[in-house]
Amino acid sequence: MIDKEYLSQCSERYKADLKGNIMPFWIEKGLDPVYGGVYTCLDRQGNIMDTTKSVWFQGRFGFIGSFAFNNIEKNPQWLDASRSCIEFIEAHCSDPEDGRMYFEVMADGTPLRKRRYVFSECFAAIAMSEYALASGDMTYAAKALALFKEIRRFISTPGILPPKYLPTQPAIGHSITMILINTASCIRKVISDPELDSQIDESIEKIKLFIHPEYKALLETVTPEGNLIDTCSGRTINPGHCIETAWFLLEEARHRNWDKQLVEMATQILDWSWDWGWDEEFGGIINFRDCRNFPPQDYSQDMKFWWPQCETVIATLYAYIATGNEKYLDMHRKANEWMYAHLPDAEYPEWYGYLHRDGSVAQPAKGNIFKGPFHIPRMLVQASKLCDEILAM
Repeated sequence: MIDKEYLSQCSERYKADLKGNIMPFWIEKGLDPVYGGVYTCLDRQGNIMDTTKSVWFQGRFGFIGSFAFNNIEKNPQWLDASRSCIEFIEAHCSDPEDGRMYFEVMADGTPLRKRRYVFSECFAAIAMSEYALASGDMTYAAKALALFKEIRRFISTPGILPPKYLPTQPAIGHSITMILINTASCIRKVISDPELDSQIDESIEKIKLFIHPEYKALLETVTPEGNLIDTCSGRTINPGHCIETAWFLLEEARHRNWDKQLVEMATQILDWSWDWGWDEEFGGIINFRDCRNFPPQDYSQDMKFWWPQCETVIATLYAYIATGNEKYLDMHRKANEWMYAHLPDAEYPEWYGYLHRDGSVAQPAKGNIFKGPFHIPRMLVQASKLCDEILAM
């Protein structure tokens, strides 16, 4: 029998943390009143350590401001923050020569560097689509769709994105495959186009290449045919990433009236990834494992980062709604209690991001180029909604 009091407390806690802690911190400390957009390189107290702006996070906070506005509270500050980030993207973050977005820019938008990925574009697209819902300005839905089609062109046209490896080792990555499901799904909420559904179908089929039952794992990198690359990198399991993929798939399964095969695929990935990732000794989801149980190569392999804990909270709630199996509520409770015992800063606002395996703080900064206002507030919004849904069942 489900513990309704516990889930009700979770829902209220998520909403309170979003409204009273996370969003105020980033609006007060991160927003740039001069050039627009958001700074994310903030120390424990919220002081700016570096004025370099992550283009990822202009899109990510652009999305979060509108997502929170649409689902939690019609707070005009949140919508203003979203608009500021999107306008900064439009004014500064695309290379006029090839249309691709930068990865980092200076405070005023002066370009610093690009990378071979299209994540900046993906996050900008979901920001625009969510802002269209929040503001009612449907021109941003059209902009999101146009950008999505550019993303598809970038990744499908040889020569636009440099390959990660030379042709001596053909490889495909899980990251772009999974993020395009979420990108297309977010845009589809506001505008219809066959390319959105086609991309989701293609990504679902491609994810199957990364699933290796012989290791009970979803791998991060495989050959284009789906075969194991028997190297340290090729054997990598990223449990948090796989768990995030699981809830993207469950969200799509819901869109398809809880498609049975998709639910089974998603929950299998979640179950395997929990088994690889959950630390039975100290709790929390660990960063990396090797599918053949060799020592992982990455120096942060046994650390506990903030975002896998957040994705696990979301995925386990989704899995319960999809299956009715109470083991997922037990998993949620474990992940949620560990998260709240270790990540929130008891003295200053926001949460820690980087912990040692035992849960002690590795470094106390609240943000950098890779950590900022995305995984935590997205989890707080999504998890509160899912808890409320379970309570209403």
